[in-house]
Amino acid sequence: MKHLTDNFVKQYLQRINYTDSLEPTVNTLHQLQLAHLYSVPFENLSIHLQQPIQLNDSSLADKIIQQNRGGFCYELNGLFSLLLQHLGFKVTLLSAQVAREDGTFGREFGHLTLLVKNSDNWLVDVGFGDSFIYPLKLESNIESIQREQRYKLVNHAEYWTLYQYKTYWKPQYRFQLLPRKLADFQTVCDYNQTNPQSIFKQRLICTKATPTGRVTLSDRKFIVHQTDQRNEQILETPREYQHILRKYFQIHFNNSKEIIKIFDFVLSK
Repeated sequence: MKHLTDNFVKQYLQRINYTDSLEPTVNTLHQLQLAHLYSVPFENLSIHLQQPIQLNDSSLADKIIQQNRGGFCYELNGLFSLLLQHLGFKVTLLSAQVAREDGTFGREFGHLTLLVKNSDNWLVDVGFGDSFIYPLKLESNIESIQREQRYKLVNHAEYWTLYQYKTYWKPQYRFQLLPRKLADFQTVCDYNQTNPQSIFKQRLICTKATPTGRVTLSDRKFIVHQTDQRNEQILETPREYQHILRKYFQIHFNNSKEIIKIFDFVLSK
């Protein structure tokens, strides 16, 4: 937590529009995760702008708080863990392996998630895109329904696996309860931002939960989910792209070359 300003907590809470209780309770934890997901997008724009992602406190705070940007799991959960620790929560960083379509799991450190201990243990995650919006109690085979989505955690020997129900119980990721440090994730973070085989290099994503659903930029496609409705729009110009980023994600690029660079990438898809 070194190298952060004395105003870190105040500025972070302003960033996520949070004005409620700061007592380290389960209710506060729930409301902080929801506020974060409503305010800070999961996005990989830096990767396509060749902006190196360094997993240290000051870099993450500058990007997410000062620049009003989002990030991917290492950045979002990394910085969120610092906020929770400043507020008095007991937080452990965990390495998770993301599920593949064939049911197997990817590499270790492929995802960073959080374990928060209160009177119970809670899985907390603001860095997995479209997933659970409230913390999940670390209990095996207990279903949680959140905004009509169903989730559960299942314990298999040393692993816990997160499942979401989509016509069947589909795994999202698995993890062990082994404490990690943020620096442990830098090598795989570097792979994800530089290797052509990385999904983050192959596509552009910017997504954020809303009180009525979700807004998502997926390459050139802008998608709005509202309750049971889904609307899609194909973006045709850099100006349209810039407008969507500003209006729906509050991301402002003052340099037109940045928008053109991003749009050139999505046009190539």
